[in-house]
Amino acid sequence: MEWKHKHLLGIDQLSGEEIKILLEKGNQYRNWLEQSPKKLTRLSGYYLINLFFEASTRTRVSFEMAGKLLGMEVVNFTNELSSLNKGESFRDTVRTLARMKADALVIRHRSSGIPLYISQFLPFHIINAGDGMREHPTQALLDLLTMKRDGIDFTRNTVAIIGDILHSRVARSLSIGLKKLGSQIIFSGPPTLIPKGIEVLEGQVIYPVEEAIRQANVVYLLRIQKERQEAGFFPSTKEYSHFFGLKENLKNTNNGRWKKIMHPGPVNRGLEIDSSLVEKESSLIEEQVSCGLAIRMAVLETLILGG
Repeated sequence: MEWKHKHLLGIDQLSGEEIKILLEKGNQYRNWLEQSPKKLTRLSGYYLINLFFEASTRTRVSFEMAGKLLGMEVVNFTNELSSLNKGESFRDTVRTLARMKADALVIRHRSSGIPLYISQFLPFHIINAGDGMREHPTQALLDLLTMKRDGIDFTRNTVAIIGDILHSRVARSLSIGLKKLGSQIIFSGPPTLIPKGIEVLEGQVIYPVEEAIRQANVVYLLRIQKERQEAGFFPSTKEYSHFFGLKENLKNTNNGRWKKIMHPGPVNRGLEIDSSLVEKESSLIEEQVSCGLAIRMAVLETLILGG
């Protein structure tokens, strides 16, 4: 299949077959990451700019490593030291970067739609690393790759996404990707954090959390931010942990085996999940990080070289 996309702005732009192409290439890179030394020259001579306006460890560092492992030169833009603090507009800042003739730009921004906006006038390949509450496509791809490598059959798969669905770009992208591959989705968590109109994501809302977990093959926990409690979405972190957190004594087994546990990170141990479960054999949380590096290598190569 000929790759037709210049940018990766959202999972919604990809077909199921295109997702499978990226997953297959990501799977090959994940296997390759086990060897040393690790250095390729496929994108030698190409330049990547990381432009992050929100804090990030996993996404920013893995894009930096992905570029360097493929032979790219990588520049990390530091917002705090930029001319934005001198009054320069966002548009002028990104247009200035464009005149430096890089090849690809990875952007994370607190406002939804920013990657689409800049893709309309910048010459780069634009990769959305998270925009507001809209999408986080590479997170969804790495989650799908993690499931694929664990042997999960997407057409027989049910994923329970639990937590702050209302503010989660991760939940949106993952739901879209899962549906395109034939999986079923369950949403659960505090009712105040389940958005109106969630039916557009084609998932089923189930209460209580224990029932959602019982019906799922994969339990996908979302990070809870402290400002949600301060805004009154739930009374306290203690109550959230009690009613909606994944606990060691919860009967979330399937025929005697623990169900797979996933989380986009960073994990609030003792809040979304008991600390003991993070490193349990059934947890795929650390493998998600490795798959994140692999899938970002696949995305960079596919966009720049065209498949």
